[in-house]
Amino acid sequence: MKLKYVAPLLALSMAIGTAYAEDTVTVTIGSASPLSGPQASFGQDNANGVKMAIKDLNAQNIVIGGKKVIWKVDAQDDQADPKQATTVAQKFVDEKVNGVVGHLNSGCTFPASRIYNNAGIPDITPSSTDPKISQQGFKTFFRIIANDNALGSGLANYAKTKLKATKVAVIDDRTAYGQGVADVFAKTAQKDGMKVVDREYTNDKATDFSAILTKIKASNPDVIFYGGMYPQAGPLVRQMRQLGIKATLMGGDGICAPELGKLAGEAVAGTICAEGGSPLSQMPGGEAWKKRYDAEFGANAFQLYSPYSYDGTMVLAHAMMKAKSVDPKKYLPFIQNINYNGVTKKDIHFTKTGELVDATITISTFDKDGKKSVIAVQ
Repeated sequence: MKLKYVAPLLALSMAIGTAYAEDTVTVTIGSASPLSGPQASFGQDNANGVKMAIKDLNAQNIVIGGKKVIWKVDAQDDQADPKQATTVAQKFVDEKVNGVVGHLNSGCTFPASRIYNNAGIPDITPSSTDPKISQQGFKTFFRIIANDNALGSGLANYAKTKLKATKVAVIDDRTAYGQGVADVFAKTAQKDGMKVVDREYTNDKATDFSAILTKIKASNPDVIFYGGMYPQAGPLVRQMRQLGIKATLMGGDGICAPELGKLAGEAVAGTICAEGGSPLSQMPGGEAWKKRYDAEFGANAFQLYSPYSYDGTMVLAHAMMKAKSVDPKKYLPFIQNINYNGVTKKDIHFTKTGELVDATITISTFDKDGKKSVIAVQ
């Protein structure tokens, strides 16, 4: 008697399974950042923000186009290398991801953005600040943070008005980000009446700056601006103090990381940096979000950009919901005026070139213990 029910039950089981499969759709968000090498702490922080957003989206049981969405993240290591970034970008295109949050570095986002544009896949960077990226005219590119024009000019104005600097020296690491933010700082400093007494160059792998600093020391600047990332800024400021250089080290968001204090030791005291966006305490959902982040990834995981990668993921998801489609080409037009209330900012929306509307910058300083504190919000 029992055998009579095997076939009908099997058929019913298969029917239910088929119906379930047809009633779900998988959405994959690509996350691209350096997950290895000197900048890995920044890169992992970016990826963590995306992962946290994906977890929250899955908990909401979202339905788009009549199908329940299963959200996934594909986190790839671009090694902070433009060539590897294009490989990662092509991988995302080949795998038909639904959107991308990345890359971390401007030098990586610049070439990758063309690949995404050609494929019609929206990409939101939570951290690349080179203005030239948005000037390419790609409709798929968006930046959810202030760009180098805001960072470089804000720091130059602070040097003039608050530090009363009259002479500045400028160093950059020749990357798209480093050179870009340094150029803006130097141009604004001159416009504000400060004298750029020296302009030096290094690279994003350097650790010995003694020759550059010895030359700069002779001009006795009030400020040394470094356009680059924290793995170089740490030994740079340490060597400044060893050579008896008393100038204030300043830099953009690339040096605004907790890791800077670990690399520089007590020499980090007085270093000033600027990051795009508001301090966590002034973000609409910053402090509550940070508690959840720490519980998920550990108290030492947070660096800088994860709230922006979280919001970037949410912007893509909400654009899909408004479009009632997970097809990149169909939901892309909904991103610019998404008006999403995020962790980092209320009413997130973008200009026609993909820049964040009403972007804010935060200027901070480090004490001798490596603790960062806010000194200005612009």
